Amino acid sequence: MSYEKVSQAAEVLIGTKQTLKALEANAVHAVVVADDAEKRVVHKVLQLAEANGVRIYTVPSMRKLGKVCGIDVGAAAVALKMQ
Repeated sequence: MSYEKVSQAAEVLIGTKQTLKALEANAVHAVVVADDAEKRVVHKVLQLAEANGVRIYTVPSMRKLGKVCGIDVGAAAVALKMQ
């Protein structure tokens, strides 16, 4: 289900750094985090999203999340920007 949200989103920011920047700017309505990502990598994303009241979705695979985003490598986290 969350893979579908990513593929249908108008604008997606890929990666933890981009996601954190967007969260800090309050420009995100949801984040998607891969379950198989290292917890130390996505910890700040989860913490900031929760603190800002941003919806958090999880998906099982970094590799599939990256593929849905159109990249050839895995993605630990992505942000769905506000429209």
